[in-house]
Parts: sequence; structure tokens; C-alpha cells
Amino acid sequence: MVEIKEVAKKYGDSFVVDHVSMNIPKGKITSFIGPNGAGKSTLLSMMSRLIAKDHGEVLVDDEEISLTKNNELAKKISILKQSNHITVRLTVRELVSFGRFPYSQGRLTKEDTVMIDESIAYMELETMENKFIDELSGGQQQRAYIAMIIAQDTDYILLDEPLNNLDMKHSVQIMKVLRRLADELGKTVIIVIHDVNFASVYSDYIVALKDGKVVKQGAKNEIINQSVLKEVYDMDIQIQDIDQCRICLYFA
Repeated sequence: MVEIKEVAKKYGDSFVVDHVSMNIPKGKITSFIGPNGAGKSTLLSMMSRLIAKDHGEVLVDDEEISLTKNNELAKKISILKQSNHITVRLTVRELVSFGRFPYSQGRLTKEDTVMIDESIAYMELETMENKFIDELSGGQQQRAYIAMIIAQDTDYILLDEPLNNLDMKHSVQIMKVLRRLADELGKTVIIVIHDVNFASVYSDYIVALKDGKVVKQGAKNEIINQSVLKEVYDMDIQIQDIDQCRICLYFA
């Protein structure tokens, strides 16, 4: 379980994350939703220690992350940010291999190779594993980065807008992969996501944020309702039940 207790981050005079508390259940998919500037990405970065928090605690399996050694944290939590900048030219396979670094320290074992092969296959990248990253489309690059995260084989997977640059087919593919990681392997997946319908269909729990604060958190059907979404997005959003999924109609 991830426990977030009164976590805050301030830039200048403004709180980007304003004393947020929540419990994120283990082995499930939890989505952070909310408008731009809600603090979703900042909160995710503090949970992985990419950004230092100004106040509060983040406990992963009852251990405060600030007390965890870097290499041990990298075996427990993996994170994929929105923008990834690589300064060296790598093939897809070389990139995915980086996910094994906390275990191999650069000296790949047979077990590492198996994990790399499985991760590439998970994301259907076999035909392009020897291509250079800069030769791929934005969507193909995103799939390669997610394969690297899968290869890292952590209990907790944090993804910041993982559907960026992806078409509908590959967006669905990635959400199905994340669903399998939770259901079949017991991974805890935490996603920052803008599309409320992907959050509704594939998540177990949703945390709705606005202006750095939690508006409401809970099981997805508690969050995907008109009153909560009106408070979060300042829009009247119609909701329809389709194949036992709550779908938001926000086009009108």
C-alpha cells in the first residue's frame, strides 16, 4: 500500500499540492484525474522521490521513501514521466534493457534477458527491437518506454500520461497491458490520465484533484458521477452506462 499523509509542495507563495492525504490500495489500478494545474504530476513525482516534498510523508509498504536507499527504491517503484530525453542513440532493446539496471548494474544475466524479451513482447515491439529510438514514431517510442518500465519489474508502477502520442488502438493496448499487470501479476499501477473514460473503464479507484487538493477519492463508480465531475471540471457531463461501464459524454 502507498500511504500519503499531508503531502505538500509549494512554489513561491502557491501550493501546487496542498496537504494531500490518501491511501492507494495494493494490486489495483488507481487513476489521478483533474484539470491542468491540479497537481497530479507533481504528486506522482513526489511519490517516486523525483521531486522533494516540502511537507508530509509518503510510505510504501510502511516505509518512508526518504529513508529508502536509491537502488532499493528502484526495485520497488518505477516511474515514466511525460517527457523523456535521451542524449545517446539507443535501440529499442537497449532502452528496455535499462529497466534491468537496478538488478544487473549493467551486467545482464539470463534472467534479465528473459525479462527484456517478455517486456518487448508485451508491447508488441519484436519487429522493431533493433531500430533506434529516434527512428520511431511518437507512439512507438512511448510503447518502448513502457516496455522499459515493465522490464524493471517493480511492485509499484507510476505513469504520467502514458497515452500521450498514442492512437486509439495502442491506447487501448496499453491500458489492457496495465490491467493485466494488476490482475495477473499483482502490480500496483498509479496513472495520471486526462481521459476520464479510460479512467472509468480500466481503473479500480480514482482520485479527483483540483487546485492541488483532493476533491474526492474512492471506487471508480463513486467518482464517475455528475456532481463530482461538475465540481472537478466545472462542466455538466452526462454519464451513460454502456456494457457495465460509466461513459462520460462531454462533447455537447
